[in-house]
Amino acid sequence: MTESIAANLIRVRARLAEAALRVGRDPAAVTLVAVSKTFPAAAARAAWEAGQRDFGENRVEEALPKLAELGALDGARWHLIGHLQSRKTNDFGGEFALIHSVDSLRLATRLSARAVAQARRQDILLECNVSGEASKDGFPVTGWERDAVTRDAFLAQVRTLRDLPGVRVRGLMTMAPIVATSAEARPFFASLRALRDQLREALDGHDAPILSMGMSDDFEAAIAEGATHIRVGRAIFGTR
Repeated sequence: MTESIAANLIRVRARLAEAALRVGRDPAAVTLVAVSKTFPAAAARAAWEAGQRDFGENRVEEALPKLAELGALDGARWHLIGHLQSRKTNDFGGEFALIHSVDSLRLATRLSARAVAQARRQDILLECNVSGEASKDGFPVTGWERDAVTRDAFLAQVRTLRDLPGVRVRGLMTMAPIVATSAEARPFFASLRALRDQLREALDGHDAPILSMGMSDDFEAAIAEGATHIRVGRAIFGTR
């Protein structure tokens, strides 16, 4: 297992670098988050031994035992990337360097209260549903470029979110729909990048630079559209 994970990481890093250089970007500007959800702690340890430092988990209840076992890994940073129920916010403290999946003002408020009670600050990303798929979570921003009502509603929520104590909005996250080719996912990534830029312009230079987008099958397209974080599981750890 260790050898295959290490080899897979080499291939993914090569793909990342090629995709970045193809559009004149520095590969170092793209953070690879290895999605270790459903895999045992040993798999994440093997990736760490191969130089990987950022890891993504979907569920709090699965992540916390893994973090407890691997907490001594020097430099490891853990990301919560899956849907987070409001009631789960009381189950953890500062274990996650970044929560990618904040999809409502209600959830952000709960995270804020929890962080304030623990005298800490939690970095978060706002999950945005740019595709309009009912199966996807996220702030409903489909068509925001053409729909002023949708755009202004989202901007108003972000204004409230950025003033919450205990949390810091660091950027946006999305999941593209499943499509036949990665090129077909690119417009969704472009929409998220443009929305990030719109936030910066509308909210007095609000600094929330992170764009978490792209997975095993489409991360090259996401990098071409400015992804700063890509979430890759299967291409590193294999089929679940």
